[in-house]
Amino acid sequence: MSATTPLDTSKLDPRKTDPDAVARQIIGKLTYQIGKRPDEARKYDWLRATTLVVRDHVMDRWFASGDRIAESGAKEVCYLSMEFLIGRLLRDAINNLGLSKPVTEALARYGVQLDMVELLEPDAALGNGGLGRLAACFMESMASTGVPGYGYGIRYVHGFFRQEISDGAQVELPESWLVHGNPWEFERRDATYEIGFGGHVTTVHESGKPARQVWRPAERVLAVAYDTPMVGWRGAQVNTLRLWSAQAVDPILLDAFNEGDHIGALVESNKAESITRVLYPADSHQAGQELRLRQEYFFSSASLQDIIKRHIARHGDLKTLHEKVAIQLNDTHPAVSVAELMRLLVDIHGIAWAEAWQITSKTFGYTNHTLLPEALEHWPIHLFERLLPRQMQIIYTINAEIIRHAAQEKGFNDAQIAAISLIDEGNGRRVRMGQLAFVGSHAVNGVSALHTELMKETVFHNLHELYPDRIQNKTNGVTPRRWLMECNPELTGLVTEAIGPAFLDDIEKISEIDPLADDAAFVEKFAAVKRKKKEALAALISERLAIQVDPNAIFDIQVKRIHEYKRQLLNIIEAVALYDQIRSHPEKNWAPRVKIFAGKAAPSYAQAREIINLANDVARLVNSDPVVRDLLKVVFIPNYNVSAAEIIMPAADLSEQISTAGLEASGTGNMKFALNGALTIGTLDGANVEMKDHIGDENIFIFGLTAPEVAQRRREAHSGRSIIEANPILREALHAISSGLFCPEAPSRYHGLISNLYNNDWWMICADFEAYWNKQRELDQLFAKPREWHSKAVHNTARMAWFSSDRSIREYAKDIWQAGPGAVA
Repeated sequence: MSATTPLDTSKLDPRKTDPDAVARQIIGKLTYQIGKRPDEARKYDWLRATTLVVRDHVMDRWFASGDRIAESGAKEVCYLSMEFLIGRLLRDAINNLGLSKPVTEALARYGVQLDMVELLEPDAALGNGGLGRLAACFMESMASTGVPGYGYGIRYVHGFFRQEISDGAQVELPESWLVHGNPWEFERRDATYEIGFGGHVTTVHESGKPARQVWRPAERVLAVAYDTPMVGWRGAQVNTLRLWSAQAVDPILLDAFNEGDHIGALVESNKAESITRVLYPADSHQAGQELRLRQEYFFSSASLQDIIKRHIARHGDLKTLHEKVAIQLNDTHPAVSVAELMRLLVDIHGIAWAEAWQITSKTFGYTNHTLLPEALEHWPIHLFERLLPRQMQIIYTINAEIIRHAAQEKGFNDAQIAAISLIDEGNGRRVRMGQLAFVGSHAVNGVSALHTELMKETVFHNLHELYPDRIQNKTNGVTPRRWLMECNPELTGLVTEAIGPAFLDDIEKISEIDPLADDAAFVEKFAAVKRKKKEALAALISERLAIQVDPNAIFDIQVKRIHEYKRQLLNIIEAVALYDQIRSHPEKNWAPRVKIFAGKAAPSYAQAREIINLANDVARLVNSDPVVRDLLKVVFIPNYNVSAAEIIMPAADLSEQISTAGLEASGTGNMKFALNGALTIGTLDGANVEMKDHIGDENIFIFGLTAPEVAQRRREAHSGRSIIEANPILREALHAISSGLFCPEAPSRYHGLISNLYNNDWWMICADFEAYWNKQRELDQLFAKPREWHSKAVHNTARMAWFSSDRSIREYAKDIWQAGPGAVA
């Protein structure tokens, strides 16, 4: 078929998957939907045409999946999350549908490379970090394991910001991922719901009926659904990600416009659309707090109205909602759903309070993702009551019943009641969303074994006493399709060559390569794959930052959200100490090392932004110092996202998982790195604990205080001064930073950051430094024995199958949702 051959439209069957058919389909899209001939098409035209063809191959499976669920009456899982960090979808769909070969060959006929086309797709800016990436993995695994489900979230126009670095500092820019449209989504105008805010509540008395409450909102906006198909492995099931876009009820105030107030005429439209414009607006001021609460209520209410509408259409009786629907709250962001579902059941559908509460609590499950009290959302009563007056009444009523039960039936004292109350009376009167999610759910889960036990001991200690059977563990996982097969086809091919393709359908079978860690030929091939992925990352660093790094060095990588408890600062201080020691002792046989950082800091988080600045300042001096040669390089890769992770994860030799013990709920980056053959240096925190059990003590490098030791040290004293004075390597590194060595243009820039360590080592950076330094030098020695290093890397890949999100989802489905294959009817 040449570029000028007329297209035979009779052969455009979207179900055929041979290369000839796929080529015709792509040219058909290019011609009739994009309006281009092949010889004039640009690279973005090929991207859109290819995406539309692959989407066509999804459609029949999507319809069939929906029909199966409707006809069988199967229980559905609805996953409510503020974030879905889904990344690029084209490669995901092509891989899961088995279309890689025909699409590659079809495009090649026109001189187009599939890899080039895939790289053009923008990342969906629907998340920040682990929370959103977990939600994306779970959506893919739900479809892959046959669990019928909907994901519900927000269709952010700009989402989380695009990060650039200017003079070492983070700069936030809008991430305009929707600027050219999104071919994966379908607007569903039939799924449009009114969402109210403000106003007042009146009591209505009717003869012979109980009094009822009627909320009369002062303002309303529309929530309009946009659906994206989530394709499971082999395309056997396709679930739906439904995202809500906010629109004004009246897009323009025509009277105001005609009177000349052209800007004021759009005020309602702008106010509505601001709800879905940006992910996580800065909440350091009242306007930001209000917008954040509006976002959370907006998507929660729209999702619940949609769930109820679908349930009534399929099953009629709303009293069976909990039997046909499981709703999972991903963290506290959708916790207002507990009060909103009660409002809908009681006020709108006339169900008695006690029965509505039974339905509500049996429908919801709640996943907790943090032990940091400040991250368990809480809203000022005055804000909540002004914005959601009826929901505030409902929360007060729920709270009264919970407290009455605790006091009268469980004998709780005043301190215990204050701890479980949905209202925090000691901090300016605030609504505790974590407590609301807990009491409104039949199951509450942590995301690693350690995290779950600490939940019982810390943030939910008293609620656990009140409901001792409610908390359970569901350790996180990652999808092996995205985080091995797609991002590392070379390693996937090597494993397939060694043990056959069965592991592609059952990741547990990857364990069959474990004995090959002692096979010199296999280990050599494994090392060659790692080398190729390191070269790809080196090329990316060169292209983006004009920094040349040596693939022969240890690629020592820490990529994650920037936060003090994740301790990027500890890593940077170690880099400074290493720099100082290399200069002071050039005679030593130092292992060459590239320290790679990436991650975003919340715009209002000054300390995290300062840590990014420090990383870049250190990189500027270290990388330009001829004394260290190629023994040490420091790199900060800006705008970390899923697509960057897909290049970074397979290239890592060493994975930094060094959070203060007891504070990381799970982590999933640790799993992705290890699955791709990186060794882990980390604390006994989050899922590192379980990874250690599965991988083996000899194949993971644990250091530092344990969670109980951290808690004990915090109770006794947490100044770093005595530790710093006793450790000359640490002392000199901190002096170098504080003295302005890395920022001579602003020598006092890091005085505060370092003085805090002397006075308040809250994150145990000083307390753990010596153990961290020593473990890094142990790894230096190991890296000098490449056969031994890569043998341990093989063990990591072989023993990570348990950390698949497929396993996580099967546990949720069995223990919390009672949905999917094998569910008890």
